[in-house]
Amino acid sequence: MAILERHDKDAVAHLRLNAPERLNALSDEMLGALQDTLDRIGEDRTVRAVVLSGAGKAFCAGHDLKQMTAGRQNEDGGKAYFKDLFDRCARMMMTVQAIPQPVIAQVHGIATAAGCQLVATCDLAIAAEDTRFGVNGVNIGLFCSTPMVALTRNIPRKHAFEMLTTGEFIGAARAAELGLINRAVPADKLADETNALAQTLTQKLGTAVKIGKRAFYEQLQMPLDQAYAHTGSVMVENMLHRDTEEGIAAFIEKRPPDWRQ
Repeated sequence: MAILERHDKDAVAHLRLNAPERLNALSDEMLGALQDTLDRIGEDRTVRAVVLSGAGKAFCAGHDLKQMTAGRQNEDGGKAYFKDLFDRCARMMMTVQAIPQPVIAQVHGIATAAGCQLVATCDLAIAAEDTRFGVNGVNIGLFCSTPMVALTRNIPRKHAFEMLTTGEFIGAARAAELGLINRAVPADKLADETNALAQTLTQKLGTAVKIGKRAFYEQLQMPLDQAYAHTGSVMVENMLHRDTEEGIAAFIEKRPPDWRQ
């Protein structure tokens, strides 16, 4: 049984975390499978969107605490293992945003600690109405410092700090209000709503989405004047694409575009 399942349909790669007995924890094996699969998807031009979900009763409960405890048995008390673990996790999270295809989190049950980080990292997220979100490591004496990076880039800082310091969970409706997810939907509609969003994305010009996703994350790190200068150059790059010229002509002529990519 694969720890990460993949099936592709209609230009969408569906990935499912498949360790339900461990609440789909981001174990060494899960991180490795996600990294390898995302790397391959990033090079696959037949894939235009990615949906990430979890098997069983939870989306993802964060890092595998049993593996982390075992790492403490090393001579250095686990220092080298922990650094490598968090480095690998950060690399995987950054890959989610680095690949050209939009990645949608399809969330149910719980998304906690690094699992909440994964939701915050995905480009888009839809959750079942009864989903709960938390960065609750502080409750066991481990402040969620790496999940904080993604969380504070999604929701207002005071709300992020409250979640991080209290360890309290929020519901899907509140997560949508804060901007952690795009919307909350009835649990029986979760897959349909997520697939509908993915299909909408597959109908857009792939080169435009690729250019736009890259620029989206680049400009977020820039001062305002640099962001405008950078995105202006990106717009020029986009305008010079043959398929962009065709898309504009088709709009003016009121006909479907004849896109080649």
